[in-house]
Amino acid sequence: MDKFRKPQRNRESNEFVFGIRAVIEAIKAGKDIETIYVQRGLSGDLFLELKALLSGGLIPLSVVPVEKLNRMTQKNHQGVIAVMSPITYQNIEDIIPAIYERGETPLILVLDSVTDVRNMGAIARTAACVGIHAIVVPLKGAAQVNADAIKTSAGALFNMPVCRHANLHKTCLFLQESGLQLIACTEKTDDLIYKPDYTLPTAIIMGSEDEGISNELLRVADHLAKIPMIGTIESLNVSVAAGVILYEAVRQRSL
Repeated sequence: MDKFRKPQRNRESNEFVFGIRAVIEAIKAGKDIETIYVQRGLSGDLFLELKALLSGGLIPLSVVPVEKLNRMTQKNHQGVIAVMSPITYQNIEDIIPAIYERGETPLILVLDSVTDVRNMGAIARTAACVGIHAIVVPLKGAAQVNADAIKTSAGALFNMPVCRHANLHKTCLFLQESGLQLIACTEKTDDLIYKPDYTLPTAIIMGSEDEGISNELLRVADHLAKIPMIGTIESLNVSVAAGVILYEAVRQRSL
């Protein structure tokens, strides 16, 4: 096993931890948490302690009506439910040096606000097939890694490093500083996906189907590249588009 690939917990459904004190202890113990749901209007000393732990912004937090929490569990949740992650999120800053140390050329996939869990799973499955070193997702506005995502990925999400970062712009700047070119797959260009040289250290950016890649990331990208379209439909599903551009990278690296 590659040294940056931490063993994943092999389970196929997300577990809940509920109750303010239990969630606090889970955070302190360093448990992998997908997201935390907090009842709107919650207060009290224990909640303030929880809020302080979450101030670093490393765990997604969603403030919701109590009805949503009651639908998640009928037990005494005290206004707080943590959804545990079935995978261990990693840090791209640790992974890039390890790739170079092994003498490999990095190929990273950055997903900007891909929120559909099945798309996430399908992309991860393709990424595993082509040998992507890691997938980078935002802390907020990303698909949850849940049972549907795991199933659609055919288990690939258990074995592929997934890195979750609060600021994708800063993360992309780090990738550039580490010698990677950023290739944004977008229709907002005349250049086709065949133009960039994928044999170089590369990070490919894919955007959501409705919004595409954010302007912030488009501005920092080294190359904009589009998939040629000759039919009447003007866009591909993001998981299909990811497969197309990833296999162009494979083709070039296989020559």
